[in-house]
Amino acid sequence: MKKIKGIIFDMDGLLFDTESIYCDANLVVADKYDIPFTTETYARFIGISDEEVWAELHKMYADHGEETVQKFIDESWGMAHDRFKTGNVDLKPGVHELLAYLEEKDIPRVVASSNVRPVIEILLENAGIRNKFSDIISAEDVKLAKPDPEIFEIAAKRLGVDGADALVLEDSKNGILAADSAGVPVVMVPDILPPTDELKEKTEAVFTSLHEVIDFLED
Repeated sequence: MKKIKGIIFDMDGLLFDTESIYCDANLVVADKYDIPFTTETYARFIGISDEEVWAELHKMYADHGEETVQKFIDESWGMAHDRFKTGNVDLKPGVHELLAYLEEKDIPRVVASSNVRPVIEILLENAGIRNKFSDIISAEDVKLAKPDPEIFEIAAKRLGVDGADALVLEDSKNGILAADSAGVPVVMVPDILPPTDELKEKTEAVFTSLHEVIDFLED
């Protein structure tokens, strides 16, 4: 592996165990409104922007009425974000160790997430790792969410490196596809969904945790 000049981190499911929080909130509120939302339904939307998810939910559950679907969206989103504000959100294994390694090696890093900037800032600040990243690229910075490559193209520019000299760390299908389209090498650390053979072919490697990324960079 050639020397990496910058690291691009996804956030949800990669840095933080947020996907399970979002999923649980959706299941609780869906039950309240008798909406047949399942864990499998949630998994379909991983790595997709909020706006795209919400539009699809309105289509899927149109027979429940627009007002009911909007209440489901608003209340589940609010429940998850109330949890984020408490700071009671687990970091994924290996986050501190990998960030310490990158800091020691003076490898710059940014966060590129389909989430909105206020949520990204809250999670990073509460975890005490905001200062480990030189920049944040969020949903507000792009016209199209992943799998469109724009977010990673912007991230490489913010790092001041050619995309081919950077490395994306991702957990989701759409993130892998976006990195591949952007021409940025990508490592997958799966969260909820395991990688398909197609996704494996588009990655440099698939690891069980961020701990393994350190050995990968050392090789």
